[in-house]
Amino acid sequence: MTQIKSGGMDPFFFGYGSLVNRATHDYPEAQPARARGWRRTWRHIAGRRAAVLAAIPDPDSVIDGLIAAVPAADWQALDRREEAYDRVEAAGQIDHAMGPDTQVAIYTIPVAKHPPAPQKQPVLLSYLDVVIAGYLREFDADAALRFFDTTDGWGTVLDDRADPIYPRHQRLSRSDHDFVDQALVRHGVPRVNRSDVGF
Repeated sequence: MTQIKSGGMDPFFFGYGSLVNRATHDYPEAQPARARGWRRTWRHIAGRRAAVLAAIPDPDSVIDGLIAAVPAADWQALDRREEAYDRVEAAGQIDHAMGPDTQVAIYTIPVAKHPPAPQKQPVLLSYLDVVIAGYLREFDADAALRFFDTTDGWGTVLDDRADPIYPRHQRLSRSDHDFVDQALVRHGVPRVNRSDVGF
């Protein structure tokens, strides 16, 4: 994979996690899209207390997401937000309504980029809520459920709703919370409290 370069018309990023939720960023020129040859996984990185969502190459997988334009190819703020990741070109793998010359980047974490954690780290529920709310708003319930089906690396989910850890947490509806709770049960993902893991 090659690092994406700026130039020409505004480039786009493909978001597959929190970036699907437009309330977490200021990139208004956005639309739903799909990435072929990518799958999500929870990465468990040494030095981090919570799992990190990453896209990894998988020739047999397709994931829903959102593309949004980065005005004047000013990647600085987004690269800072995604500092644990590499930004790579993925234009030929993204299905969208823009023209064929549209440049699209995806943020990924190569296996060798960070040392692995000695054990699986929890997924923050406050983060997962924001991600799934984005899928429910941009797509529908089926797409939100596909998020769970096309994401590997689940361990436990840390229930931090009452005292959110994720910096871009949002107040969501009861129905959104219920959807996430039911999906976790459906996929057999256990939940733990902050006191259980000393978080």
